[in-house]
Amino acid sequence: MKHSIRTRFTLIFIGIMAFILFAMYGVNKYFLEDYYMSNKVEVLKGAYITIDRLLLAIQREGKSITDVIAEEFGKNIEDSRTVASFRELNDKSNINIVLIDSEGNEVIAASREGDFMADKLRYYLSRSKDEGSNGESDGTVGNGNEAGDGSGIEDNSIRFPFFYHLKNSFNNIGFSSGTAENGRLLSDPVFDPLENAEIIYQNDFYRIQRTFDRRSNTVYLESWGYFTDGGTEFLMSMPVSLIHDSVGITNKFLLIVGIIVLILGSAIVYITTGIITRPINRLAKISERMTALDFETKYEGNAKDEIGILGHSMNTMSDRLEKTIAELKTANNKLLQDIDEKNKIDAMRKDFIANVSHELKTPIALIQGYAEGLTEGMAEDAESRDYYCNVIVDEAVKMNTMVKQLTSLNNLEFGDDKTEFVRFDIVELIKSLLENQKLVIKKKEAKIELIAPEHAYVWADEFKIEEVITNYFTNALNHLDGEREIIISVREEKKPGEDEEDDEVLHEKRIIRVSVFNTGENIPEEDLDKIWEKFYKVDKARTRAYGGSGIGLSIVKAIIESHNQTCSVKNKKNGVEFDFTLDADK
Repeated sequence: MKHSIRTRFTLIFIGIMAFILFAMYGVNKYFLEDYYMSNKVEVLKGAYITIDRLLLAIQREGKSITDVIAEEFGKNIEDSRTVASFRELNDKSNINIVLIDSEGNEVIAASREGDFMADKLRYYLSRSKDEGSNGESDGTVGNGNEAGDGSGIEDNSIRFPFFYHLKNSFNNIGFSSGTAENGRLLSDPVFDPLENAEIIYQNDFYRIQRTFDRRSNTVYLESWGYFTDGGTEFLMSMPVSLIHDSVGITNKFLLIVGIIVLILGSAIVYITTGIITRPINRLAKISERMTALDFETKYEGNAKDEIGILGHSMNTMSDRLEKTIAELKTANNKLLQDIDEKNKIDAMRKDFIANVSHELKTPIALIQGYAEGLTEGMAEDAESRDYYCNVIVDEAVKMNTMVKQLTSLNNLEFGDDKTEFVRFDIVELIKSLLENQKLVIKKKEAKIELIAPEHAYVWADEFKIEEVITNYFTNALNHLDGEREIIISVREEKKPGEDEEDDEVLHEKRIIRVSVFNTGENIPEEDLDKIWEKFYKVDKARTRAYGGSGIGLSIVKAIIESHNQTCSVKNKKNGVEFDFTLDADK
């Protein structure tokens, strides 16, 4: 199946867009969640570094985190370095933070459930301590501090209005409160979050894990342990349970948008490629016409790109091909003439001498007789002398015309007169001839009718073909009779002997037939084949009356044969029709 460049471009675009769409869908489905989790882990690591640096700076000042927050209480947020840092982590990264300083004071920093998170932190630290004492701990996380007065969670806690605080009981998630030792919660949990925790990252100071909260049915990323100041413990929590749903929604949205973009993009590409390929299609049609030897169509674009360069190159090639074909036709025609030339030379010479001798006898005899009459004084009066002189002049003119025609015919038959092929419109040539013959047509009272297409281009010697048409037309005028009509027709025909299939493909095998019909007497059937011979006259008296020499039709035949074409004559119901053929240019 044949596809245009336009269709191929569109299909390629659809394929690329579909590949990108499904690739993005697959990447989102299988990798986005992992990337999201990795990104959140890095956020928690960054939060640890930020707070750790803040605590070290506070330590160098000889203060504790609790003291600093107490000092900043009531100040504008712009002037509260520590509070602003916690607030920024909570607002930008949605991180809930709980700290326990070296003295056991609970600092609920940026958390909606500060008490709950503080209890959970003490539970995590106590579990870590128990595991370490039993030899089960990996040594990665420890509290580094056993301070506290053992008075419970609320006694050592510090609250500030700019931090969120929500009281929750551990019983809500299945913890049994147990007893506190040194401010740490020692639990016997029904549901232990550490047993379902997935450790993602850990080092000597803290651990990052993924846990599940049954209360809110939410997955959290938690970072817990202690900072490098040697005493501050912490728990940072970040909800991540919505990522799976977000991936599904993102993929669905991506699929819908991708299909819309695919449809609109395909339409846009199809339209734009049509604009791009339009000059290419024009060039393709021009090349098809060039293969049929039609060089009239030219590329008319003004583009300066590769297509414009190609179009102008094709125009140059078309002109050169036309010129080359004209030269080839001339050379081929000459070659065909040379084949028969040697065989005809001898016969032509003999016929020429015999015909010239025969045709010159009558005018020479008349000139000699009237000249002798003048010499012997037979024309004594002026009127007789003028008559004698006019006869001598007329016969001399006829002899001169005949000699010129014979010379032209001789050159044609011997190949001395070159046939130069050019491409021209024969309809325009006929119209020009009729325009020049207006006075003669009016004098003869002839009715002229031209039946022809608007244009008919041929390959021939324009000047010789003009002589052929002039000869036909002059003969028609001289033999005009009856209704005094002359009909000139030009029509295209299939070259005889060519198959119908070849006719559809090879346009150079068409011909143009030109015919000239005049009303009047028919030519005797026995003379139809002889009128092409030199000096042959059907009606000698009539021929002599209008000054004919009997050479005109011989010249016509010689010219047409020099073009490797045919000429003929046939009687019609009310007149005679002469015609000839030429190669058509399609």
